[in-house]
Amino acid sequence: MTTKAVHVLNGPNLDLLGVREPEIYGTTTLADIEVMCRDAAKGPLVFRQTNHEGMLVDWMHEANAEGAKAVLINAGAYTHTSIALLDAIRAIRTPVIEVHLSDPSTRETFRHLSYVGMAAKKTVQGLGAKGYIVALDAAAQLENGE
Repeated sequence: MTTKAVHVLNGPNLDLLGVREPEIYGTTTLADIEVMCRDAAKGPLVFRQTNHEGMLVDWMHEANAEGAKAVLINAGAYTHTSIALLDAIRAIRTPVIEVHLSDPSTRETFRHLSYVGMAAKKTVQGLGAKGYIVALDAAAQLENGE
């Protein structure tokens, strides 16, 4: 029996972590976060980043078609603008967990709305890079029916 993968999808500007607004996002790079996730994962992990909304949609469809255990998504700014991501999450059977390094509810008003969160099973926010590990644990709990 093949172990199902967790897909970790990262959206726009997250490739600039470590240098982009470190006072908000910290100095940990996306490569550092990938290493942390691979070390913490209890099975296969697909880790990706794109600056393109449609690619995130395609990757969610792909995760669903492959029977992924879960999708963890940090959609960046698309969180607050993308009905396409909302529709994609609603269209797939794979559970989705929303991840944010900062806490959008404490930031600019336009960041308070999360289209991703409207369909995600869980949201992890405000924990910095460690939030990805918390989200991986949440994915394992979803699989165990907790």
